[in-house]
Amino acid sequence: MTNKTETNEGAVAEYVTALIGGQLFGLPISRVQDVFMPERLTRVPLSSAEIAGVLNLRGRIVTVVDMRARLGLPKNDDGKPPMAVGVDLRGESYGLLIDQIGEVLKLPDDGREENPVNLDPRMAKLAGGVHRLDGQLMVVLDVDRVLEIVPDLLAA
Repeated sequence: MTNKTETNEGAVAEYVTALIGGQLFGLPISRVQDVFMPERLTRVPLSSAEIAGVLNLRGRIVTVVDMRARLGLPKNDDGKPPMAVGVDLRGESYGLLIDQIGEVLKLPDDGREENPVNLDPRMAKLAGGVHRLDGQLMVVLDVDRVLEIVPDLLAA
């Protein structure tokens, strides 16, 4: 499955959108394995606050990363259960804990911009660019950057 399709206008990228702390994020659809409601999350002793825990998802052990903690945002207290986006990195399964899942957007590649200089530094280090939508900025999450600290956290 690819996340780029050719149209008459040029290359188009597809993103699964997610809300985290009121900010719209886009994950390249080619990196998304599934979307699920995390249940029976087991906390990992001595792990960083960014690791929400681990769970068994259809026979696979999945490390769940709390994206609010990863972005330096306060815990969500709206009472709604969190959702998770399943991704893989080097054969390991991860779940990115988010507030709410959105829709799939097809956006032109040439509409993607570099990170603005005034983008929050915590977001900027995890972002692979932005798309300006109607009155909203969608930050494109770089899944590799989001997960690059996870092995260090598990060893801590």
